[in-house]
Amino acid sequence: MRSGFSIHVTNENLKFSAAHFIAYPGFREPLHGHDYQVGVRVEGNLAPTGYVLDFGLIKKLIRQITSGLNERTIIPGNSDCLVIERVGNELSVLYGTDHFVFPLSDVAILPIAHSSAEELARYIWTELHDALQALDALSEIISMEVSVAEGPGQSAVYSENIAKF
Repeated sequence: MRSGFSIHVTNENLKFSAAHFIAYPGFREPLHGHDYQVGVRVEGNLAPTGYVLDFGLIKKLIRQITSGLNERTIIPGNSDCLVIERVGNELSVLYGTDHFVFPLSDVAILPIAHSSAEELARYIWTELHDALQALDALSEIISMEVSVAEGPGQSAVYSENIAKF
């Protein structure tokens, strides 16, 4: 086991409510929703500030990322079985003979293939990584993990090493 520092941020405010459905060739589950809970774990070296990373910064960035998902229907923009088309102010989503029409303002079209908790965790990880990189806040970070829970006892985790040393 590697020794070092890590921080873990879970907070009742790091959540979002969204609708989704899983679809792949031959299967589509019904449209339904979850109250998702997000957690972040960051492993790294202590910066001169005495932090691995400021808890407040992580909470602020996660809230910014999830605000675009809250009270939306998540549409996997890279799906191999959905036909997605913008028509005026609406989004048309076709799966076989099933047809959904959503107001554009009610959807979040994400660069994922499925709207699973696993792919949402990777999406949020990527958005958080990019935001931290833009702030030049990755220099002491070794790895980062994001968890997305659909409910108590049911979560998915995406983690990746960041350090280049």
